[in-house]
Amino acid sequence: MKIFGIDPGSRITGYGVIQSSGKKLKLIDFGVIKTKEKDFIKRLPIIFSGIEDLMDIHDPDMVAIENVFMHRNADSALKLGQARAAAISGTFKKGLDVFEYSAREVKLAVVGTGSAEKEQVREMVKLILGIKNKDLNLDESDALAIAICHAHSHPMKSIVKELQK
Repeated sequence: MKIFGIDPGSRITGYGVIQSSGKKLKLIDFGVIKTKEKDFIKRLPIIFSGIEDLMDIHDPDMVAIENVFMHRNADSALKLGQARAAAISGTFKKGLDVFEYSAREVKLAVVGTGSAEKEQVREMVKLILGIKNKDLNLDESDALAIAICHAHSHPMKSIVKELQK
């Protein structure tokens, strides 16, 4: 099963692709979609088309994305929500279910504690996926962590999603 993880952001959206086979996880790809536009509205199609292109390249079986959490100010939360919606919309052409995880769930699944720091998550992602000579930025490691979290949680999430239909 190939899992595409997304860490949404209005300026930088991280992505990570892993292959899950039983308990074995294999790194396939990771990176970021950077939006350099000053006008926020012009960033959304960049996120959308970037994710859509990556979906075509990697042809994943499942998509996992981080849920929006409440920011210090409402404007930031709204912008993040819109960036997240653009990223999710970029997956629609493939017709896959999109699974959502809170930052706390991701940290718990990858590090073992829901209050882990981003740097701890990055180090655990590198350890889990055997990444040695590559530098991961925090957006990339967060996206890979979301994919890892889904690999560990998807059987239960799939059952719950099926029951909700």
